[in-house]
Amino acid sequence: MLGLSERRVQFTPDLMPSDILGSEVMEQAPDGSRAFRFIRGPVFAQLLMADEINRASPRTQSALLQAMQERHVTVAGQRHDLPAPFHVLATQNPLEQEGTYPLPEAQLDRFLMQIDVHYPDRESERKILLETTGMTEAKPQKVLDGGEIMKLQKLVRRVPVGASVVEAILDLVRSARPGGTTGRYADSIAWGPGPRASQSLMLTVRARALAQGRLSPSVDDVKALAEPVLQHRMALTFAARADGITIRDVIAELAGGIG
Repeated sequence: MLGLSERRVQFTPDLMPSDILGSEVMEQAPDGSRAFRFIRGPVFAQLLMADEINRASPRTQSALLQAMQERHVTVAGQRHDLPAPFHVLATQNPLEQEGTYPLPEAQLDRFLMQIDVHYPDRESERKILLETTGMTEAKPQKVLDGGEIMKLQKLVRRVPVGASVVEAILDLVRSARPGGTTGRYADSIAWGPGPRASQSLMLTVRARALAQGRLSPSVDDVKALAEPVLQHRMALTFAARADGITIRDVIAELAGGIG
C-alpha cells in the first residue's frame, strides 16, 4: 500500500471522456440565480487505476493525455490541477482479443514502462488458488505515503549518472529509430522512441541503482530496463512482423550492442 488516494475506472466501449475528467452541471441557487459547478471525475486522485484501458474508444483514451503530461486538466476553458503525486497505472488486454482498440502512440509514450504479465508458474498459481478461495483475506499494509513518495522521487533525480551511462542511453534510443542502426534488424523498425524514452531510461536506471543500494547506475541497468521502457514506444514494419520478428528480438539485439 502506498497510502495514496486512489480511484479505479473500468474502461468500456461506452465510456466517455467526461466520465474520467468530470463535467459541469447547472445549479440553481435559492435566489433563482443559476451557475455552472464542476464535478470532478475519478482522474482527481493520486493513483488512477485504469483497468483494461484499451477497451475504451481512442477518444476516451486520449482524455488522459493532458493529465499524464501536464498534471492538470482543462474543462470548459478552466484549468483544474491534479493532486500530487499523480500516477496512472493501466492494464490492457492483448490486441488479439475482441473489443480492443490500440492506444495512440502519444498515449503510449506517456507511460514510463510497459510490463507484460504472463501466466504464473505452478507454485505461484497454487499460492493464488489457496489464498484467494479461503475464509480469510490478506490485508495489505501501508508502507509509504504521498509525501514519502515525493521525497523518493526527488532523491532519484539526485543520483549521479556517469558519462558512459548517458552515452549508452543515447546510443540505445537512437539506434531504435528507423535508420538508426545497421544491424540485421536495420529495416525492421517502422517508428521508434522519442526523447521521452531517453528521459524514462535516465530516471529508471537511477531508481534501479538506488533500490539495489548502489550510488550510481551502470550500463547493465540500461540493458536491464531497455525492454520495459522501449517496447511500447516502437513498432515493426509489416514485412518484419510477417517474418516472425518481435519487438523483444529487436530490443535484445540493440541492447546487446551498447556498452
